Amino acid sequence: MCGIVGYIGTREAFPILIKGLRRLEYRGYDSAGVALINDDGGLNVCKAKGKVDNLVEHCKEKNISGTVGIAHTRWATHGEPSAVNAHPHYSESKNLAIIHNGIIENYAELKKKLQEKGVKFVSDTDTEVLVQLVEYIKEHKQLDLLTAVQVALYQVVGAYAIAILDKREPGQIIAARKQSPLVVGIGDDEFFLGSDASPIVEYTDKVVYLEDGNIAVIRRGEELKVVSILGEEQELTVNKLDIELGQIEKGGYPHFMLKEIFEQPECLTNCMRGRLNVEADHVTLSALIDYRRQLLNAKRIVIVACGTSWHAGLIGKQIIETLCRIPVEVEYASEFRYRNPVVTKDDVVIAISQSGETADTLAAVQLAKEKGAFIYGICNAIGSSIPRATDTGTYIHVGPEIGVASTKAFTGQVTVLTMFALALAEAKGTVDRDEYLEIVKGLSKVPDQIREVLKTNEKVADLARTWTYAHNSLYLGRGFSYPVAMEGALKLKEISYIHAEGYPAAEMKHGPIALIDSDMPVVVIATHNAMYEKVLSNIQEIKARQGRVVALVTKGDNTIAKIADEVIELPDVLECLEPLVATIPLQLLAYHVAVCKGKNVDQPRNLAKSVTVE
Repeated sequence: MCGIVGYIGTREAFPILIKGLRRLEYRGYDSAGVALINDDGGLNVCKAKGKVDNLVEHCKEKNISGTVGIAHTRWATHGEPSAVNAHPHYSESKNLAIIHNGIIENYAELKKKLQEKGVKFVSDTDTEVLVQLVEYIKEHKQLDLLTAVQVALYQVVGAYAIAILDKREPGQIIAARKQSPLVVGIGDDEFFLGSDASPIVEYTDKVVYLEDGNIAVIRRGEELKVVSILGEEQELTVNKLDIELGQIEKGGYPHFMLKEIFEQPECLTNCMRGRLNVEADHVTLSALIDYRRQLLNAKRIVIVACGTSWHAGLIGKQIIETLCRIPVEVEYASEFRYRNPVVTKDDVVIAISQSGETADTLAAVQLAKEKGAFIYGICNAIGSSIPRATDTGTYIHVGPEIGVASTKAFTGQVTVLTMFALALAEAKGTVDRDEYLEIVKGLSKVPDQIREVLKTNEKVADLARTWTYAHNSLYLGRGFSYPVAMEGALKLKEISYIHAEGYPAAEMKHGPIALIDSDMPVVVIATHNAMYEKVLSNIQEIKARQGRVVALVTKGDNTIAKIADEVIELPDVLECLEPLVATIPLQLLAYHVAVCKGKNVDQPRNLAKSVTVE
């Protein structure tokens, strides 16, 4: 959840660390801090509550010299946001400093034992327990830093990505990971460290993704060394980054979220490239070729995901069942992992995660693997934990998503699920050839149709100005569109802090209709599909109770335009592809409402981009 960055080389570390923190701030922004081994040999920790700008201001009168350092931007788990609880944390002697992403589950037990031995603590965090444990082991057993870290981590229960400095060994950083991402960048006589590649891409395209249970020994003037907790040297796999610096910058947009909304036509083109042929009459997924038997023989598909990815899974369920005639269940990964689910070797489990690091989804994958299921991953971040833990899968290839509220990742996930359903249905022979061609051709047109929808941006912005008074909002849809309604409501909640709920439109009569009055705006996805007349009836029920209706309609629909207060026109698309175009104005609406309310769009309160803790 938090962001980690590190540097060791010949340049001044502080500017590199601060730039890295700014690029990782989407992962957490409760507090930030930096630890530097200064030119005079001291180990100096500076930290501040709030965002990276606060840290920079705090450091103006501090010693920020040095070519070795680590830095951190925090999303609070243990201990409230404060300068004291901010990372890095010193050991009691101030010889060591540590930064940490994750949760030490047995921190209370370890802390009690250390306190009984006379160790004094200054913060409420689980992270300070770890650095104090490392120091205690190092001093009492007379060990070097690497060995002390290995012994300490062997006692730890939980998830972590850590980086640690020792001022007595100034030419090194020790870093380790378990169930939390960590990347080492390899430059010319220098190394970089990051929770993801965004702080690294400006300096090198060569990276090593640390595996679970591994420790990186990063020493100035030496080759990168990676060992296990037990000290076994690990073989290095150096990967080439496939992202560019421009992808992680705003490019003239006021916010990353708006940039990422407008990137979707190009992103979905990239997602389909090499998979949907230029004639738009065939979909090919390498996973279907390489693992044909496992996928064709599936008796059931279980989709595990969280948040926005769960909504994409609901859409995937409908199109897979429609085309492939295989039963599909969609599970919250956080619930799946804690009940005793019935999973067999005949099941295919699809894990969906933008970051590929979502802790609950990763744990669900591990549980399903233990039960013998075949695991298929749908992720965006190449080299992340979930793709490495699955049997096969498909990257969505929409580029880095920096805005905390997911936009292009959602449409990328839905696009991949649609291609998966098409490829599997064709292989199984469960789809009529004409229907298959119609959907494939329709999918190929979606990027241009999204460009058309994006032209409604100004209209949506005008509409948003009247939305700021609302305390609650309702989103309704039917069929393929009801998960879109849920996703639209989530977006509004996430960044404008207006309470909103999404429902299947027919369920309105089973409770939510009691909430409707003139102060309750209602968004209805009312495109011209098989359930159009029923949704029209739902709109009339809302209007009869003085509800204010904003309707998403198919271009040229004049019937609902006469009833609704506002309409936003969408291009005419196949019903199964409607989610890809209908979600765009809902993303824009959430964005513009949040801007009107003066909210921090890219960094909403209490949220972080990658949920790597429970």
